Amino acid sequence: MIEQLQTGSPKIIGFRFSGKLHDADYATLVPATEAAVLAEGKVRFFVQFDDFHGWDLPAAWDDIKFGARHYSDFERIAVVGERKWEEWMATLWKPFTKATVKYFDASEADAAWVWLREGI
Repeated sequence: MIEQLQTGSPKIIGFRFSGKLHDADYATLVPATEAAVLAEGKVRFFVQFDDFHGWDLPAAWDDIKFGARHYSDFERIAVVGERKWEEWMATLWKPFTKATVKYFDASEADAAWVWLREGI
């Protein structure tokens, strides 16, 4: 499931990913992201993995298309996770975006928000 989070700034969009993601889950992520980019230009992106179990194949394809479409639309991406493989994923994303990508452990979620809000 993808749940949109309140960020307090139109320049920051945030989501919580939990369980296993399916194609339909991107019906939340894609329109919200595209509306923010259209309104603000470059935005900052917060994603929190919470009991996350990955993607099914159609959702994985949606994620690849999403990344390609928004390659240069993000300034910063904060990835908050609970597991070592989630930290590894944040590192894997770096070549696929112009954004600065930074991983935070779940215990550091507040620091992720502070980092995203710097200079806004």
